[in-house]
Amino acid sequence: MASASFAKLNSLSSQWIGQQSFSQRHGSSTRLATRRVSIPIRAGSYTDELVQTAKIIASPGRGILAIDESNATAGKRLASIGLDNTEANRQAYRQLLLTTPGLGEYISGSILFEETLYQSTTDGKKFVDCMREENIVPGIKVDKGLVPLPGSNNESWCQGLDGLASRSAEYYKQGARFAKWRTVVSIPCGPSALAVKEAAWGLARYAAISQDNGLVPIVEPEILLDGDHPIERTLEVAEKVWAEVFYYLAENNVFFEGILLKPSMVTPGAEHKQKASPETIAKYTLTVLKRRVPPAVPGIMFLSGGQSEVEATLNLNAMNQTPNPWHVSFSYARALQNTVLKTWQGRPENFEAAQKALLVRAKANSLAQLGRYSADGESEEANKGMFVKDYSY
Repeated sequence: MASASFAKLNSLSSQWIGQQSFSQRHGSSTRLATRRVSIPIRAGSYTDELVQTAKIIASPGRGILAIDESNATAGKRLASIGLDNTEANRQAYRQLLLTTPGLGEYISGSILFEETLYQSTTDGKKFVDCMREENIVPGIKVDKGLVPLPGSNNESWCQGLDGLASRSAEYYKQGARFAKWRTVVSIPCGPSALAVKEAAWGLARYAAISQDNGLVPIVEPEILLDGDHPIERTLEVAEKVWAEVFYYLAENNVFFEGILLKPSMVTPGAEHKQKASPETIAKYTLTVLKRRVPPAVPGIMFLSGGQSEVEATLNLNAMNQTPNPWHVSFSYARALQNTVLKTWQGRPENFEAAQKALLVRAKANSLAQLGRYSADGESEEANKGMFVKDYSY
């Protein structure tokens, strides 16, 4: 467990720094009382390792492959190609992804579902060992999903804090070195102040617990694409959400150099009549980041949120046309896997072709992270949108 060291400062203050504390003495004038103030400084036993892990994940030209879908959601993906939702089929598909030769050139980390973290290939090799050989950091989804938030405007909150410390310690032993917690904010539902605060507080508590157990926390308050609102409204909500998130991260003494962010891009609502160009999306998204995210944060790993494979890559590329204080990259699930699934179809003879399809998408996003991507020659399948209303894992 991380411990806290304290820096003691002499200050004219009361219990709040910057305020003056006065003591009233009988028969004398009011005098200033000088007190010593203790400020907690985060200095846990995992600090150096957290920094190193975050730097590896946020390395040039690389990003995250998210394959942390729950068994139910994985079943929906398999059903789309006519496969039953069995552990053997889930294992076969994840083996396809995690044993792709050369994947580590473009992928620095992969978020796994708990089942996958403990699985092996059909030859008996642990998936985490396959990843390490490619210099890919194993990660783990630790939240327990969304449930209705009482007292809100039909909104959700994310459960999973109970038992998180012990689970995180076990995940670390199994080889995981970063974690992911997804909560959502819905613009059509308001969002209410209650929902925003609950999302921010839950993320902050999760982040502190993860760091205490050696896991770099990915902080993910997803602002859903649902709605017909313009991009300006998304910007307004994103600024509010990230202000709350960083306030509570600081309140919980979270070490900023040892976290990663997974925001949604600032786009119009999926049902808005006017689409935004990659350049516009990049402008609005970078505006939020510059206003709300400290440069101490190593990496911004964007989610695709139902965009097509090409859209997600074009938007990322547009954000990397000028230097940024953080590593601006990707943490995509569907935007890396859609073509792969359609290519594989569950057939052994398509295994190698599906792995090549994964490398094509991974390389495209690697180039986008470097600001060098071109959409010339992209397939029709890669241009298909994947938005699902009220999407859940």
